[in-house]
Amino acid sequence: MTTPRLMILLPETVNDSLAAALGGLLSRRAVDVLLLPPIADETALAAAVHRLLPVAREHGVALLMNGPQDTRLVARLGVDGAQYPFEYPGLADAIEALKPDRIVGVSGLTTRHDAMEAGEKDIDYVLFGAPKPDGYVPDQAKTAERAQWWAEIFNVPCVAYAAGVDAVPQMVDTRADFLALGPWLFADDALATLDAVTSFLRSSAETKAP
Repeated sequence: MTTPRLMILLPETVNDSLAAALGGLLSRRAVDVLLLPPIADETALAAAVHRLLPVAREHGVALLMNGPQDTRLVARLGVDGAQYPFEYPGLADAIEALKPDRIVGVSGLTTRHDAMEAGEKDIDYVLFGAPKPDGYVPDQAKTAERAQWWAEIFNVPCVAYAAGVDAVPQMVDTRADFLALGPWLFADDALATLDAVTSFLRSSAETKAP
């Protein structure tokens, strides 16, 4: 069994404390991708990137923006790519502007048809189960079903969002390429929680190895 790589969906508040916490987390060499929260104000977005990009670069981790309307910001601020909701009106233009030099992911896939349509585009991954802007988290059973269906059939990598540490085993069983951990990771002892997740991933891979 292939161990999924880890993506972290960062909390809304991007500050120096978060940057310091990420330094410890990324030193574990278990995380591959950081996804910024949606930040509409360009000045605030630039400040967030300024805080986090050096940390990501130090540890060889990709830093992605979340739905910037001006795709030129991706290159201007030096991040590795961006993620957009499937219903974003400018999705096709954003993909054309960013590829092939940058990573492009798609989230907000409410149906299998949406997912298949997204997968036909020039994108790098699809994300299932991500929290909505209002904080609503899609049903985890449905997320697991969708991720497993995708992982079994399609070549475009998929990401399965775990809504809490208790959901990690369910999402790992989908055989998704990436496991996404959300802002909940920072609610308590983020380092201990990440260590528990990575320990589970290792033991799961060993148990299910052929």
